[in-house]
Amino acid sequence: MQLLPSGISPEGAIALPQRNLLATANELDLGKDGGTRSHVMIYERAEGEKAYPQIVSADKDGNPIGFAALSGLAAVPGKPGMLYAVSDSVLGSQPTIYTIDASKKPAVITDALVVKRDGAPAQKLDIEGIAAAADGSFWLASEGYSERLVPHALYNVNAKGDIKAEIALPREFAANEIRYGFEGVTIIGTGDDATLWMAVQREWNDDEKGFVKLVSYNPKKKEWGAVRYPLDKTESGWVGLSEISAHGDSVYIIERDNLVGDAAKLKKLYKVAISELKPAKLGGELPVVKKTEAHDFLGELKSATNGYVLDKLEGFAFDASGKPYAVTDNDGVSDSSGETLFFPVELSATN
Repeated sequence: MQLLPSGISPEGAIALPQRNLLATANELDLGKDGGTRSHVMIYERAEGEKAYPQIVSADKDGNPIGFAALSGLAAVPGKPGMLYAVSDSVLGSQPTIYTIDASKKPAVITDALVVKRDGAPAQKLDIEGIAAAADGSFWLASEGYSERLVPHALYNVNAKGDIKAEIALPREFAANEIRYGFEGVTIIGTGDDATLWMAVQREWNDDEKGFVKLVSYNPKKKEWGAVRYPLDKTESGWVGLSEISAHGDSVYIIERDNLVGDAAKLKKLYKVAISELKPAKLGGELPVVKKTEAHDFLGELKSATNGYVLDKLEGFAFDASGKPYAVTDNDGVSDSSGETLFFPVELSATN
């Protein structure tokens, strides 16, 4: 009848039919890790629109399309209401590009395209960002993890899902790597001037504390560059970037802390004027861009299911008509209660 989000490790349930309520006791306590504590969840049966799920699967070949860990969004060119999404390291041995019909409520995953290398599902990818190119291909940003032999890289994938090019990081960039790398990719410009811009999640070893890189790569000229982006400060946890999406004369960037529930304080959308993106060579002094707050997601994350605030707001994009959407990454229920929130975003007229 309906899929409901649960706390981690539900161990008991009781119905209160006279009040149309169901309560569950959820056992696992992740307080030491900064996660959710053991808690009770209360559900109310009512008439009207379902509060959850916000995204579901269509059937394909007689079976539902399985999905997990949606970590990046991009518009389907020329098709309002349609978006692409990607899976992250949870499906590292079956990286997938999903097609979403966001015009329906709940949104519907209508197709899944497995990324392949030499005809087989590609291995060792952690796709965190996607951009649709004018020629029908995709650019994917993969966040590396060298200890697990996962490279930081860009991938050009054709419309059939085949990897046609793998772009490794230049030496002067890779020499300062940490685990937290690319968390989004977008395209600015056309033709020979088309340039990819990637958001690096956290400070690398050559970054001043409180500043991360926005990195550029021009596929035609094979040129790399970067600018510096100033992070907000936080009293606890860490702050990093989770997405970058170009629209109009700006790029829009998700900046968030890694905290959940009442501890979560920063889940925001900032914009940077494209005119600010004047990359300098990697390895040298990088210019600092100016950012402007465009939206605060905390209200939506609190009210979505009246549950706790999820930490991983990881996807944001405008569809072909200019309507913005956001999605959370459920980490494939690894130390996560597994909700996926997918919702349209109401930006003010000035943003």
